[in-house]
Amino acid sequence: MSMNIFFQYAMAGMVYLSAFFIFLLGLIAIYGILLFFIDKTQTRDSIRYNYPVIGRFRYIFSELGEFFRQYFFAMDREEMPFNRAERDWVYKSSRGVDNTVAFGSTKNLNVAGTVIFNNSAFPLLDSEAQEPAYITFGEGCETPYVTNSVINISGMSFGALSGPAVKALSKGAELAGCWMNTGEGGLSPYHMHGNADIVFQIGTAKYGVRNAEGHLDQDKLRELGTFPFVKMFEIKLSQGAKPGKGGILPGAKVTAEIARIRGISEGEPSISFNRHPEIDNVQSLLDFIDLVRGLVKKPVGIKMVIGGTDWFDDFAKEIHKRGIASAPDFITVDSGDGGTGAAPMPLIDNVGLPIRQALPLLVDKLNEFGLRERIKVNASGKLITPAEVAWAYCAGADTVSTARGFMFALGCIQALKCNKNTCPTGITTHNRRLQRGLDPSDKAVRVANFANKIQYGSGLIAHSCGVTQVRDLRRNHCRVVQDTGVAVCFNELYPDAEMTYKLAAL
Repeated sequence: MSMNIFFQYAMAGMVYLSAFFIFLLGLIAIYGILLFFIDKTQTRDSIRYNYPVIGRFRYIFSELGEFFRQYFFAMDREEMPFNRAERDWVYKSSRGVDNTVAFGSTKNLNVAGTVIFNNSAFPLLDSEAQEPAYITFGEGCETPYVTNSVINISGMSFGALSGPAVKALSKGAELAGCWMNTGEGGLSPYHMHGNADIVFQIGTAKYGVRNAEGHLDQDKLRELGTFPFVKMFEIKLSQGAKPGKGGILPGAKVTAEIARIRGISEGEPSISFNRHPEIDNVQSLLDFIDLVRGLVKKPVGIKMVIGGTDWFDDFAKEIHKRGIASAPDFITVDSGDGGTGAAPMPLIDNVGLPIRQALPLLVDKLNEFGLRERIKVNASGKLITPAEVAWAYCAGADTVSTARGFMFALGCIQALKCNKNTCPTGITTHNRRLQRGLDPSDKAVRVANFANKIQYGSGLIAHSCGVTQVRDLRRNHCRVVQDTGVAVCFNELYPDAEMTYKLAAL
């Protein structure tokens, strides 16, 4: 009897399941017919018109293509802007797990532009290695800034990044002993979460230090200068993703909190000026630097992407004319292929020199005009591994910053959704549901681990080259592979510039 009841229930279940399946097929058929009529009655898309319903799969496959390439088809060293090998190194370093490799390098060392370091015949013993040297920004300021950090967090605004992401970066910066740049979006409570050293960036829209008309509010800026954790101020002239255009934050990401911090309207796109309205020549630039430094009493620098250099000659001559104290305390040079947020493709792909050319060019210009000791150089842009950081110090940087390296440490998977509000890792979205997977306490440790691994790895390279610490690296310590396949010493490609500027030339 019990078996008969079981079979009756089983048969009834099969009937219901069959009915549900038929119903589902009917819904799919109705939906397909509906899409067919929609596609045949529209004229905006010829593919959908000529191939109704089926033509839609083209866009689905195109959307999915980047993910399939990333996980299944691309080799470890193929992807852009960062390949799988680079990302894996950051992921493993940030998690604190073993990041050594076996069976030889997967990197093709014969490709033009590859950097190869000149190991010494007599490398340093571990006992001879030293901690990174301390450097001082703004020696003539009332409150100079002293640091020995090798890697720092480059400018990423609250708004472009989520609150939990900024909190994790802030706490991670404190744990690692490095600074954190606010980006142009102003100082938020999330930046202050970890009690880290802060570099406040003044963008063209003056977010965080603007009045109702959008102009610089000197009282707000003066007040920021009294905050002990705000160590320096950076005037952003241009950035790697979009030199010649200001910041772009889509309206969907301008929440009430972001609007309040920036001093703008909620829900409306946050579009910065393409330059500071009050800066249109080298004289007004130096005037603005002097104004800001007079208000904050702390080191003030500029951030820029290098293109033409003729203006810099006039800039350096004007500094000497006014007195060397009028110079910016530092220059952050960004790479033309940088950027973590929204940017127009014509700019991100084609405008501004990459860091490999821009950094030695800037250092040589400063040497040429006798300003190298006065102005510190901070290199930024795609420097996310110890080798790239060590190269920057060889080229003449005093410090190095990265944005995307720390995003990978937070868990970024290079989904390329930074310009939307749909980041799957919660880093660049204000969708609360997506943010829940980002635990600031856990990610802060990963941020610190990444910074410490950069310092350790770049130190290994320095010791292999025979110097005690990474800031002792010079251009003769590395080579760059040329089109011929021959690696030429870096100081032959960029000989150390001698000071040729003469005061009598004024």
